[in-house]
Amino acid sequence: MARRGRNTPRSDRLLRIDRINGKGKGEAEFNGQTVAVADALPGETVVCAMSGHPKQDRVVPAGPVVVPSRDRVLPACTHFGTCGGCALQHLEGAAQLAHKQRRLTEGLTAAGVTAERDAAPIAGPLWGYRRRARLGARLVTAKGRVLVGFRERGSSFVTDMADCRVLVPAAARLLEPLSHLIGGMSIAARVPQVELSAGDDTVALVVRHLDPLDEADVAAMRRFAERHDVVFYLQPGGPESIAPLDPEPRPLTYRLPEFDLEFGFSPTDFVQINGAMNRILIRQAVDLLAPTADDTVLDLFCGLGNFTLPLARRAGRVIGVEWAGALVERAVENARRNAVGNVDFHAADLNVAVGDDGAAWLPSHVDKVLVDPPRTGAEAVLPALAALGPERIVYVSCIPETLSRDAAALVGTHGYRLISACAVDMFPHTGHAEALACFERR
Repeated sequence: MARRGRNTPRSDRLLRIDRINGKGKGEAEFNGQTVAVADALPGETVVCAMSGHPKQDRVVPAGPVVVPSRDRVLPACTHFGTCGGCALQHLEGAAQLAHKQRRLTEGLTAAGVTAERDAAPIAGPLWGYRRRARLGARLVTAKGRVLVGFRERGSSFVTDMADCRVLVPAAARLLEPLSHLIGGMSIAARVPQVELSAGDDTVALVVRHLDPLDEADVAAMRRFAERHDVVFYLQPGGPESIAPLDPEPRPLTYRLPEFDLEFGFSPTDFVQINGAMNRILIRQAVDLLAPTADDTVLDLFCGLGNFTLPLARRAGRVIGVEWAGALVERAVENARRNAVGNVDFHAADLNVAVGDDGAAWLPSHVDKVLVDPPRTGAEAVLPALAALGPERIVYVSCIPETLSRDAAALVGTHGYRLISACAVDMFPHTGHAEALACFERR
């Protein structure tokens, strides 16, 4: 059969959108396949240009919306549709969260698991929430300047943007000044990326540079740091090469006032991207777990102690386990910073099964467990975890599909029941869906 070239015939089709996928695109069925349609919403009928080629039919551009959703709104950002930072600004905020809740519930149902009680999804701020971002930088000769912003959708190009509605304001206001700073450097064409990380009081900027900076570049960065109250880090190579521009930089911190805690972190440490929602999520998770002074609590994938230390304010003893040694060190530092003495931290690979002889971090008994795994989930440690017989497990998930898989194992194999599960609005205007689930031993 002759291969179809660029002139493959196209035809317009009317597609009815059924749902939103994990990338924030609408999905419809066409010729027995699921096709993804950008900027289309559930319940809408849209015109799509179809090529007939199987691979091309999987992602198609949306044409006119024949029957719009009642939840469709005008995007608040003029860059929406070009910028790859957001996918759902055209969907009303409460409806975004409702669809994420539906995605979670349908995934659990497909896995054969049903929550015993309804739990409302947890909402937070829709704008100005994002405190971490990896931004592209590119010298565009035709525009006569350096662009700094998110990558364009499906492209390596950098969006021409002077503002961003989802970044925390202290970071959003830096986009245009950063463009001028990099544009004036001797290596303007050799700075491909700026990674920003915002604490409660400080913004850190990690500048990736492919050639060495000269003295004038360094002086310009120091003036910028003073003028805009930021801290610079330089990255001349891989992640291990990151170092502060000046010794003893002002630290990044965030606070949890409800638990009288302050956390220090580095600009490349994992922290929840939405600070306001993180505070709400911690409160909900601690309330669900309901630790008492007599309880021993295990916190798996504990990171820098984000849940461990709040739990320690209520529990008798907390054991935190994390695979990344640098984060374990940070967790120990944070416990010391806050004078929390009833915690122990261990470094261990939680993505491999625990053998019959156990592991150094595995206690002989725990009363309650919090699990906050990466996208891959907690499948490997569930058998060892269930063998401890904790009365309650709270599971914080960053992807509903692995939560559904692990919930099926906990309920179907390990003798637990799912009490509640709800979506958490950690990433408004994107397809990402955080979730919070509570299990109890039968």
